Amino acid sequence: MEGTLRKGGKMKISVVENVLKANDAVAHENRRRLEAAGVRALNMMSAPGSGKTTLLHETIATLQNDLRFAVLVGDLQTTRDAERLGDLDAQVTQINTGRGCHLDATQVTQGLETLDLEGLDFLIIENVGNMVCPAGFDLGEHLRVILLSVPEGDDKVAKYPTLFRPADVILLTKVDLLGILDFDVSRVEEDLSHINTRAPLLRISSKTGEGMDAWLNWLRGQKVRS
Repeated sequence: MEGTLRKGGKMKISVVENVLKANDAVAHENRRRLEAAGVRALNMMSAPGSGKTTLLHETIATLQNDLRFAVLVGDLQTTRDAERLGDLDAQVTQINTGRGCHLDATQVTQGLETLDLEGLDFLIIENVGNMVCPAGFDLGEHLRVILLSVPEGDDKVAKYPTLFRPADVILLTKVDLLGILDFDVSRVEEDLSHINTRAPLLRISSKTGEGMDAWLNWLRGQKVRS
């Protein structure tokens, strides 16, 4: 990528636009490849510690007799999250980004090379825990699943609208802590009413099972019809 540094930082803007365009081209090819195989891809994003891996484990364990899953697990270091999913009947590949704060479409392409897409129903991409960086990068997914946990606080929708605006479903996790922690669900609903009225807000707890049926039914409804 070349450019001349100009007053106002135009070179920087040009470079960022080029990076995003290149990523989008790879994402388009990822999506085409998945659609050809009849696989529906979900990009799961949230802050660290929101419960993505625990939710994935419970989800796949419940549905694995009826649906076939593969998971690409994104993290800076370690294979711990992938190992937590190792007892499931699912293909799991860990992608370590090193210093990168999000997955990009090329990394997903590399992850797809490790998977057998034949007969899969869902590819779930567990993105790196971050509420800023992942939101701007298309990975080739069909749907975006955003998690917000009760311990994070009820102000996150207003603070990180770029994450919540394109969401297809928003999962309020760890709701077993409502009433213990200071969290106002109505504040979240009010903030969402200004930026995303399309995505359902589902209250769930992987620990108690509260709300899991609503999430599982939503997921079943996203399966590609034969």
